Amino acid sequence: MAEKRSRKLFVNLAVRDLKKSMNFFTKLGFEFNPKLTDDKAACMIISEEAFVMLLGEPFFRTFTKQELCDTTKHTEGLFALSCDSRAEVDEMVKKAVAAGGKHAMDAQDHGFMYGWSFYDLDGHHWEVLWMDPKFAQQ
Repeated sequence: MAEKRSRKLFVNLAVRDLKKSMNFFTKLGFEFNPKLTDDKAACMIISEEAFVMLLGEPFFRTFTKQELCDTTKHTEGLFALSCDSRAEVDEMVKKAVAAGGKHAMDAQDHGFMYGWSFYDLDGHHWEVLWMDPKFAQQ
């Protein structure tokens, strides 16, 4: 059997205006690691093991030879964030929309799982969800 090891996850997203994006996510309650943040990129802390690197588009382009996704027309991925309650899901989506984001999909209630979603300032699709801990343990 393969040895289990802990890995950190860094998701990199292109943003048009780094300061505006940082302000947006700060309003949602996220913090940034100052050691990995400068005028080109910001390291948003999701948890001890997960981070989102917000990279200004010119800097992001230095990491790829492909065209950037036009998030006004295409979905590049769904980025899911867990919450501790249904109320926290609703609160985060409402804060996102109040901070300039847009609703993505209607809320979905599956009983054991509840989710709602928004687009951030750059059109990245964020899924916010709660799952009943009893169900998750099964």
